[in-house]
Amino acid sequence: MKRIQLETIQKLFLYFFMASIIGWCYEVFLEVVVYRWGFSNRGVLFGPYCPVYGVGLLAFMLCFNRLMDIELKWSVRWLRPIVVFVGCSVVATVIELIASYLLEWFTGSWPWDYLNYSLNFQGRIALSPSIRFGIGGVLFLYILRTAFAKLTSLMSKKVLNWISGIAAAILAIDIVVTFLLYIFVDHI
Repeated sequence: MKRIQLETIQKLFLYFFMASIIGWCYEVFLEVVVYRWGFSNRGVLFGPYCPVYGVGLLAFMLCFNRLMDIELKWSVRWLRPIVVFVGCSVVATVIELIASYLLEWFTGSWPWDYLNYSLNFQGRIALSPSIRFGIGGVLFLYILRTAFAKLTSLMSKKVLNWISGIAAAILAIDIVVTFLLYIFVDHI
């Protein structure tokens, strides 16, 4: 029983890690290709990941996995993507708002600014990004969730242990280094 729980935690962590990397790629794509601002690290850590996207993915799974897995009559099946879109938009917006307050508390600011967007709240959240996060949630739950599950199910227990352990070590080291640099470099 404990082995199954550990394996589930390892797989969920890898989902988190992969979503964090995809989120970072999405942020860089927006910055470089869409807005043409030039490249900068879009995450709060050094590595190519934005953990808030991993948190969002896990929240989407927690909130909507059962809805995604139940069989619906054909006559109402069309409602599911709409409910998932609206739900993911709301969940992601709440997570982004909480993340902005946590980052401001820990670092004095947050790395995005929506003041120039219409329908924003304190520049922390806005309608346009919320819609994009809802679309991302639908894409994840309908496409990436299955791909992540297939990828992790192909791993032997030993490979799953190694990959999840290495990813966890990389993330932990990055968090510690970022924290220490923030304390000792930014506040001198």
